Amino acid sequence: MAESLKIKVTIAGRVYPIKVKNENEEQGMRKAAKKINDLVTKFEKNYEVSDKQDVLAMCALQFASLIEINTIENEEDLIKATEKMNKLNVLIDEHLKK
Repeated sequence: MAESLKIKVTIAGRVYPIKVKNENEEQGMRKAAKKINDLVTKFEKNYEVSDKQDVLAMCALQFASLIEINTIENEEDLIKATEKMNKLNVLIDEHLKK
């Protein structure tokens, strides 16, 4: 069994030790930390927020809302695709009955 990699990521000026399974997971963690730090910088620059906890809460809301929006859009796309498939099935059935 492969041993976990121990890495450290910095988020909002604090260092967090994390264990990851492999290099792909490490790369994902580092990219995520960078995105969080970029968003923290953006919020601190554009809003008068003095507390890091408030900035991190805003970041969490931003990322969570993106996930929820994507989920809703994927569900809508799935519904549309299913409706199109059903229409195609009807057309195929009608053609085969001729």
